[in-house]
Amino acid sequence: MERRVVVTGLGALSPLGKDVNSTWAALLEGRSGVRRISRWDPSGMSTQLAAELPDDWDITELMDPKEARRTDPFAQYAIWAADEAIKDSGLDPNSINCEKAGIILGSGIGGIGTFENQVRVFLERGPRRVSPFFITMMIGDMAPGLLAIKYGFKGVNYTTVSACASAGHAIGCALDAIRNGRADIMLTGGSEAPIIPISIAGFCANRAMTVRNDEPDRASRPFDADRDGFIMGEGAGVLILEEAEHAKARGAKIYAEVAGFGATADAFHITAPPEDGEGAYRVMKLCIEDAAMQPNEVGYINAHGTSTPVGDASECRAIERLFGKNGPFISSTKSAMGHLLGAAAAVEAIVTIKALQNNIIPPTLNLENIDEGCRGVRIVTETTKTELSATMSNSFGFGGHNCSLLFRKFK
Repeated sequence: MERRVVVTGLGALSPLGKDVNSTWAALLEGRSGVRRISRWDPSGMSTQLAAELPDDWDITELMDPKEARRTDPFAQYAIWAADEAIKDSGLDPNSINCEKAGIILGSGIGGIGTFENQVRVFLERGPRRVSPFFITMMIGDMAPGLLAIKYGFKGVNYTTVSACASAGHAIGCALDAIRNGRADIMLTGGSEAPIIPISIAGFCANRAMTVRNDEPDRASRPFDADRDGFIMGEGAGVLILEEAEHAKARGAKIYAEVAGFGATADAFHITAPPEDGEGAYRVMKLCIEDAAMQPNEVGYINAHGTSTPVGDASECRAIERLFGKNGPFISSTKSAMGHLLGAAAAVEAIVTIKALQNNIIPPTLNLENIDEGCRGVRIVTETTKTELSATMSNSFGFGGHNCSLLFRKFK
């Protein structure tokens, strides 16, 4: 008999708040986290906007300042979100079998800020001035490594890298680790700290981001006919997954069951999906089949919906093909918090779980003139109350990586 897997803890650090509750409240209120980049002068960039973290968080609440200086922001974000998730779950790391507790986190580009900084040091000051912590700060697997040291989790431990699907694949792999008995507890999700000049310049160069610099609040507009690219965001999301009987035995509160996971490849193009959304269609279908459910049981989809011209329409066609014109409600919360790249799937999974728990769907902002290719689905533009029994989150990445996660109320 397959082991069931449930969510018992949530933690988030997002452009809308330093924890899950503040992020969720901002989404329901329709607030935007997009603004002009404030940490450095973006004047030379075609895109000068981003969804930066709020100012009211301080990693030195959890780390010694000296240690923090030796830790890249992407790992700091993961540590912050993990602290909330562990506390939320009620887990005591000292009272569990740590050999059956693991960590899988996703990150698309890891310590890219450290990389940019140290390359500059190397070129300007020479190889002897490169930091001895350069490699350990930069590599993408350091976030789960640091968290294993912090909590003593000695089970499976690694990082997934699949661009904007990274955290979704991490959650799916964590699900499988519990299902097949290699773990009873998994800390999973993703983190990303990409708002630095070189990464903004790179995405500007491939014309993936909006140039609507004079309208920060209205710049991210998934499914709108006038969309012109995504807004980059940053942050982290962490979920605590547990084998259901393990969670019940310790009296844990249970948010939802992780019922299904799907993963496919487009095998089509390095950045663009096929217009018909064939890979997206298959990944959602596989996810529902993995959960042994039917499409009509899904009441809400947190869409990948990045606000790019090709991607949004492709996903909508895939949803219409699988679910029909009277399918689930959908929304894209990237309209409010931007695209967190490798962390997006984790924060959006948390949002999808909160929607399921509260029977409330957060809105898509800035949808004024729906694109012709998106008219076959039911897009929510206002906070909407509706009874939900199962919800889905989609995440797709450059390279043609697709993943879907399905959550249902635990019975």
